[in-house]
Amino acid sequence: MLTEYIQAAMAKAEYEILEDGTHYSHIPPCKGVLSNAETHEECESLLREVLEEWIILGFRLGHEIPVIDGIDLNFSMEPEEVA
Repeated sequence: MLTEYIQAAMAKAEYEILEDGTHYSHIPPCKGVLSNAETHEECESLLREVLEEWIILGFRLGHEIPVIDGIDLNFSMEPEEVA
């Protein structure tokens, strides 16, 4: 499921070339996930790395991860019912 989430998030990435000729990208649903590099390929690779680290940090800090294309990585620790 994590791989599918990363693929879905990367499909939402937006790219642009800045005035200085570098490539910038971000994933709008994932606040703070962005990259900047000399080439499109480097920018995309860095963006994927940032996304993966952002997800891991979100899990560790208990942040809610946005649902993308119906893929929900969030889980709740609801107490089990005792009969």
